[in-house]
Amino acid sequence: MSASQGRYSESQFLLDTGQGARVATSAYPSSEPPPMVLRAEGRHGLVEGWARARARASAAPQELTPGLLASQIPGGAAYAGSAAAPTLDGILAADRSGLIAELSAGPAPTLVQRTEALLARHGLVVADLPGGPAGILDLQQLESRRPPSRLLIAIQRVPDGPGGELLWVGTAARGTGIRELTSKSTQQAGLIVSVDIAPTVLGWLGLPVPAEVRGQPIETGRRLDASRLSSLASLMPRLRVLGGRRLRALGFLLCAWLVLLLLCSPSARARAWAMRTGALGVLWAPAAVMIAAAFEPSAPVEYATIALSCMALGALSDLLAWPRAVIVPAVVVPLTITIDALGHGQLLMRSLMGPNPLLGARFYGVGNELKSGLAVLVLAAVAAALHPGERGRRAQGWMIAAGLLLAVIEGSARIGAGVGGVILVCAGFAVAVILLSPGALTRRRALLVVIAPVAGLLLLALIDLASAHGSGHFTGSILHARSPGDVRDILVRRYKAAWGELHNHAMPFVTALCLVLSVFAVKTRRRLLAPVEGNPVWQAALAGGLAAGVVGALVEDSGPVLLVVAVFTLGCVISYLWGRPAAPAQRTPDMPPGARSRAPTLQAEHARSDS
Repeated sequence: MSASQGRYSESQFLLDTGQGARVATSAYPSSEPPPMVLRAEGRHGLVEGWARARARASAAPQELTPGLLASQIPGGAAYAGSAAAPTLDGILAADRSGLIAELSAGPAPTLVQRTEALLARHGLVVADLPGGPAGILDLQQLESRRPPSRLLIAIQRVPDGPGGELLWVGTAARGTGIRELTSKSTQQAGLIVSVDIAPTVLGWLGLPVPAEVRGQPIETGRRLDASRLSSLASLMPRLRVLGGRRLRALGFLLCAWLVLLLLCSPSARARAWAMRTGALGVLWAPAAVMIAAAFEPSAPVEYATIALSCMALGALSDLLAWPRAVIVPAVVVPLTITIDALGHGQLLMRSLMGPNPLLGARFYGVGNELKSGLAVLVLAAVAAALHPGERGRRAQGWMIAAGLLLAVIEGSARIGAGVGGVILVCAGFAVAVILLSPGALTRRRALLVVIAPVAGLLLLALIDLASAHGSGHFTGSILHARSPGDVRDILVRRYKAAWGELHNHAMPFVTALCLVLSVFAVKTRRRLLAPVEGNPVWQAALAGGLAAGVVGALVEDSGPVLLVVAVFTLGCVISYLWGRPAAPAQRTPDMPPGARSRAPTLQAEHARSDS
């Protein structure tokens, strides 16, 4: 279970679980919940500090209602604990006012009996089991006494930590067998979210699920065998190392490209090959990181695997005639991501470029690290396929078809689930289509760039209905919003996250550098596109890629990350173009090699003598 969105604390986890919704801890006025203590008042319980927790939730940019789960249950929820054990778990049984309908505290050996007694009077009972063998024994007794109509959910308890957290969770219900858990919140086998507990409990009890609840009911998936259990056990250690390896792996890859250039520097032909191979290799990175994720090596081995795989794939791609080699990674990378997502392979999630559930990612398909980069890559592939194309309906038709396909990939709840991804793809490809129109730019054509993202949102709604039965990321957050205030909260939350990303480490400097490079590229576009002789299809593709990065920075909660990725990918594409092979020397038939340079002069003199 993904237990937190941001820094993990047990009290925040319990609040999120009880309210069925969560936001990043950085979105609250204070990242830490206020101190809360459970106090007995007769047969009831009261959480001290609850009013401060409610006020903190009210200030967050989303409608959050601590205690919503218990408030929906007729008669409220009960809590069974031990007088010698921590009572923090009682938060989960508190209603909106912080009141627990019935509290039972006593000796640990009587916990199971007291829990059974509470279940006779209440629909939901939270039991604070002890750790170690005693807790396992209590859990086994609760399971053995469980009638078929009862749902039992056991959640691992861990202490507060500086990062995110994944918790083991198990459920027991009628006739499910030993199977993996999943939900539409993650679309991943063996992985659920803390906010999925509330709709699962309410659905089991036959009670309505309030609109404030953002989670989805827990479902059972495929059978859980020893190999899958081992794979799930390795997930947490793998996710913990991803953050620290990302930039190092990129630096190692760029160094490998630089070494290749230095080794090939004596020969102009070899240097051009190294330029093309390295640029193509970097474009292969989203697929290469999945190769390394398949066997989860140590850091040095992973860096070397990614670098060598990228360079090898770049060299193989370059066997295609220039400039068509870009087409290969543009086809294989999205296809690989799609197959992994639909097949629940989880390689992208375990890779250095995937969304990390340890940090509370809201979905686990195409993450923000890839959205704008994939748009640039596919745009360049269309230009490469049409080269040397011209403006017109044929080029526009190919751009529209490729844009629609990529929008489906980035918008599908099973693959990408990215609202911002669909918007930036539609905007970027719309810019490319407009620039491929014959004639001058008109106001009507420019208006299409504004309309395209709106059309993309309608397309995304249809994709959600088709692929997620209306429970996808877009319909769940936008179409199911109860008021303009809900939509406003979503926008505030996204832009607050984007603003926080802008202040993250070296991001201000990198963002400013990308903006300067973008302006410089626009002003010197003729010189920049000299290898393709300023071909209009390439101009449209690269302009669309830059537009995708800019729009992505404005609509995604990762903000400047999408601009940086787009500009970096554009730089790789342009580097590949500048690695153009030298044209073979033209020889006139029946002419000695040394006479080739004198031919134009001789022909000109002959023409003048005839005149």
